[in-house]
Amino acid sequence: MTDAPPPPASKPPHDWRPDRFMVIAAHPDDADFGPAATAARWIDAGSVGWLVCCTSGDAGGEDSHADPLALAALREGEQRTAAAIVGYAGITFLHQPDGALANDLILRELLVREIRTFRPDAVFATDPEVLFHDGGGINHTDHRAAGMAAADAIYPAARNPMAFPGLAREGLIAHAVRRLYLFWSNHPTVHVDVSATIGRKVEALRAHPSQIRDPEGLDGRMRAWAAEEGAPIGAAAAEAFRLIVIDDDADEGPDAPAGPA
Repeated sequence: MTDAPPPPASKPPHDWRPDRFMVIAAHPDDADFGPAATAARWIDAGSVGWLVCCTSGDAGGEDSHADPLALAALREGEQRTAAAIVGYAGITFLHQPDGALANDLILRELLVREIRTFRPDAVFATDPEVLFHDGGGINHTDHRAAGMAAADAIYPAARNPMAFPGLAREGLIAHAVRRLYLFWSNHPTVHVDVSATIGRKVEALRAHPSQIRDPEGLDGRMRAWAAEEGAPIGAAAAEAFRLIVIDDDADEGPDAPAGPA
């Protein structure tokens, strides 16, 4: 039995690629349920990626008697394994409280530190404007807080030399992120063809056994979701994002990313 051919495209795929990108997620496994296949595609093409987890997922279990520190250690280990599968250059855990993540100055400064240290051209984050998913369900409060904190850290804080002056005194000078890709959005604007890397996404998700309730059905669910998001561009698999262009490449001159326009 062969796979059905992809549907005809109604729009072109999104082919821009940054030299460096960062994924900012609330919990371990968010990045793998989110943009993992796009991250793997970009890394395979020569981009360098870094993953930031705001929490360690210490409240992500079903047993009220479980030790949250032990769960956090377990989930950090799972995420490190998954990050290696995707191909990230590294990962940072910010150790903020799971289930009580707040877009406050503490989190924002931590994210500005990460952005000014790694200096990405583009950042992935959850869409903070999604309260209710179009297909049903409520967006986790931590997802909303992480997405809003990422946006606020990107603009204006990371690029403002006077924001968090202590970082500048450490040598972490201002940095301008040019593009923000919001995942799990109700209003996606671009679709990235991930037909070649959807398998890596599934493999990365399998590295989170503490969170996968139906491992046998995981591959089918992820491929069906990717096929749905691939339909607008006629691809067998895609990931969809709401793209926010902060600085257009044409405005950046010789400093524009080397990836294809």
